Amino acid sequence: MFIDAILNRTNKEVKVININHPAEENATHHDGTSEKVKRSLAKTISWRVIGTLDTLILSWIIVGEVSTAAAIASVEFVSKMILYFFHERAWNTIKWGK
Repeated sequence: MFIDAILNRTNKEVKVININHPAEENATHHDGTSEKVKRSLAKTISWRVIGTLDTLILSWIIVGEVSTAAAIASVEFVSKMILYFFHERAWNTIKWGK
């Protein structure tokens, strides 16, 4: 249920009342503070590429084998991308700091 709420979140609409033109009282506008899922996905992928390159290099330095470092980095790429995406979407539901 929580995951559905994160993935299906839509921008909230805010009622805008123009005191100079009362006829426009029923106008609605998006608040613009929520990120779209596509943006969260793009950020997720770009951040994961950077993080995985870091993991690959550090693993190679520590282990000394490129194949083992690549195995570690590839597993880490998938798991952390999924975790980051849901972390980003969860934070998008929090109003604090917006």
